[in-house]
Amino acid sequence: MLDLAAATAAALLVVAAVLVGRHIEGTYGTLHVGWPPLYANWLPHTGPGTVPALVLAGLLVAYGPAVAARLPWRILLPGAWTAATAWILSLALVDGWHRGIAVRLTTRYEYLQSIDRFHDIPATLRDFTHHILLDSPDHWPAHTAGHPPGATLTFVLLDRIGLRGGGWAGLWCVVVGATACVAVLIAVRALAGEALARRAAPFLVAAPGAVWMGASADAYFAAVAAWSVALLALAVTGRGIAWAAGAGLLYGLTCYVSYGLTLVAVIGAAVLLLGRHEIRRRPALLLLLLAGCAVVPLAFTLAGFDWWEAYRLLVTRYYQGAGGIRPYGYWVWANLACTVLIVGLAAVAGLRRAVTALTDRTGPPATRRPALLASAGLLALLIADLSGMSKAETERIWLPFSLWLLPACALLPRPRAWLAAQVTLPLLVNHLLLTGW
Repeated sequence: MLDLAAATAAALLVVAAVLVGRHIEGTYGTLHVGWPPLYANWLPHTGPGTVPALVLAGLLVAYGPAVAARLPWRILLPGAWTAATAWILSLALVDGWHRGIAVRLTTRYEYLQSIDRFHDIPATLRDFTHHILLDSPDHWPAHTAGHPPGATLTFVLLDRIGLRGGGWAGLWCVVVGATACVAVLIAVRALAGEALARRAAPFLVAAPGAVWMGASADAYFAAVAAWSVALLALAVTGRGIAWAAGAGLLYGLTCYVSYGLTLVAVIGAAVLLLGRHEIRRRPALLLLLLAGCAVVPLAFTLAGFDWWEAYRLLVTRYYQGAGGIRPYGYWVWANLACTVLIVGLAAVAGLRRAVTALTDRTGPPATRRPALLASAGLLALLIADLSGMSKAETERIWLPFSLWLLPACALLPRPRAWLAAQVTLPLLVNHLLLTGW
């Protein structure tokens, strides 16, 4: 009953965000979203992805828990990646190939608009901060200005190797983004055991956030961040301290594809806490982690890009645009309604159990480990929320944090019933709304 009460409260939060948001937008026009609290427009429709999405949803509910429990681990991981990719693609294709994938990253706000300005990469990096503010000459498009140049450089390099255009960029984000599911599974298995990882697997594959992982660069960012945490989990559980260097390297990259993802350090801190015994035994692990963390920042700094100056200018740019108009008093709680829509009601119920597991010292110790991971993901998300630098569009911006709430679903009984709720949500969103960013 308590699980159901938590899920009901979350659903009511979404309803309140919709009703209050529609009133504010209709009266004052200050939210700058088409269908509050989502950056979307009301447009009931079907598309070539409708039937595959329905079939996949049915298969995940009917067979997901049993398959995840029985497959050999070495098969489960690529299987989860394949299934997650198929789920993301099928939902994206509800909008069709062109609208759902090929043009997502080519709009006037997006990274691909800036590729031609990176013909001389070192010179562009040195000059990057001079084009962040709206009143600067040839200012960057919103998403290019809003992220460190590592984000745009990814698409520049794809273009250089011949994978040009929005189609290839979109597929890159989908295929790489889907690996985040595998990274979280590896981390949960290392820290909490294989049984709980297997229970979490169907929920990670069927994540409602798949709607926004379809051809969104934030899916790629989420994967980089997730693999950083996964490699750290391997390092602190005795799988080899060399993984710590890889974790640091990817965390450094994470900070140079998105400023806000420095908060992934909160999740990393939870991993370090869970692996504190191994750290005491092998303190060199921390040295390797720190050394790895320094590589990407050092490379960009030597190339002439000043992260701190760019972030300072970004804050100004943020308030020059919609961020300066959108009311904090609405978004500080409506963002949480967006979070409900990307993690699903099952994750909300799982988080309730996670809190109970953390406070109940008489329960199984293993359940406290995924509970701590989920709580760390929630804490990172709340810090981002309170900062005021996340007002709207958090359904995609917070994907890297929301993924870590999903392992809490492993604590739920009756997984098929909760999975049914999970897959129904993104199907409704993508067939009733035209999402964007």
